[in-house]
Amino acid sequence: MLIAGMLFQPDANPRGLVPGWVHVEGGSILDVGFGSAPARADLGGDDSCIFPGFIDAHVHLPQFDSIGVAGLELLDWLNTVIFPAEMRWGDPGFAAAMAERATDELISFGTTGFAGYGTVHAESVREAMVQVASRHVRAVFGPSLMDRNAPPELCRVASEQIEALSGFSTIGRVEPAVTPRFAVACSPELMTQAAELARARGWAIQTHLAETRAEMALVASLFGGRPYAQVYDECGLLTPRTIVAHGVYLDDAQRDLLRRRGSVLAHCPTANRFLRAGAMDRDAAQVRGVRLALGSDVAGGPDRSMVRVARAMVETAWSVGHEAPSGVECFRAITRGNAEALGWNACGHIAPGFEADLVVTRPTLGLAEHPDPLGGLLHAWDDRWIEQTIVGGVVEYDVRWRV
Repeated sequence: MLIAGMLFQPDANPRGLVPGWVHVEGGSILDVGFGSAPARADLGGDDSCIFPGFIDAHVHLPQFDSIGVAGLELLDWLNTVIFPAEMRWGDPGFAAAMAERATDELISFGTTGFAGYGTVHAESVREAMVQVASRHVRAVFGPSLMDRNAPPELCRVASEQIEALSGFSTIGRVEPAVTPRFAVACSPELMTQAAELARARGWAIQTHLAETRAEMALVASLFGGRPYAQVYDECGLLTPRTIVAHGVYLDDAQRDLLRRRGSVLAHCPTANRFLRAGAMDRDAAQVRGVRLALGSDVAGGPDRSMVRVARAMVETAWSVGHEAPSGVECFRAITRGNAEALGWNACGHIAPGFEADLVVTRPTLGLAEHPDPLGGLLHAWDDRWIEQTIVGGVVEYDVRWRV
């Protein structure tokens, strides 16, 4: 398959886009060239822009039908909206169908990889993994572990949850993840056992950290006033393969702890804005050397498009008076940046040997004379520009099928 257009190549051109072509064979990029394509292209064209597939570092598949319930604080929102929605995943057939639908939606927005949460229902999450893998998407994905401070239907004995998770294995490009939901809903015993399993298997860990003031107060009451990040660290959960989402209310000591452990902080600006949690200080995290990623946090975040999440990152920086990342930096963040944060060294870049995850777009915005083409694309972004999404070398989304 030969694809032509303006290639996203931030290392080759400060404007971020270079005319060129991509030769895909199997699930990999075989060759990349600049200038005119050597033959007639199968996809794209002179007016197309080709991006690596977008990657979402924090998303909840069971929450896709709960987008847009506003006006509630996080803990009330969980109890009123999210936990009832997640109970429906007690039916493995329902979970499989919803995971299939949610994955197809993500692909239609150009997302080809994600770090995702399921529910406590191990068998349902396993069925969901099969559906995600069938779309060739790369993911880390696992059941949300909870044993307290949630509806009884969603709490499980710690050892039973760990035993069930230990039976998981990689399916296609989908790797199991160890996912203690957050310290409010997890006993120290559950978090410690989760960390031990992750260490034994080399799996990613994902959880939430310091999202709202009410959550912070509750964690302090449950753990004797110890700093939130320290609670996780004492249980062994902070590792180089750990993704903690939000981090709105971290002090420098906790940021330094994340840096020392090499853990990744997933910034979720659309969710923080929608749930009125606050604005994460991205500059402070960068200054302290914390590894960063970017996540949609559906359904706390209402946007499934990672481009719009990146734009919200810019708007959040403006709102607190900080210098915002450029358009080039934003597109790098949702491609190679998130891939590197998740440890996916062969994803997120258009280069020979990289996995063939690509988004073919045809913008209506004139780019040839635009002073900042990636900034223009970021702020004028229209999802209707996406014509094809190629996942693992397979065209999983083609707008022409839907005409």
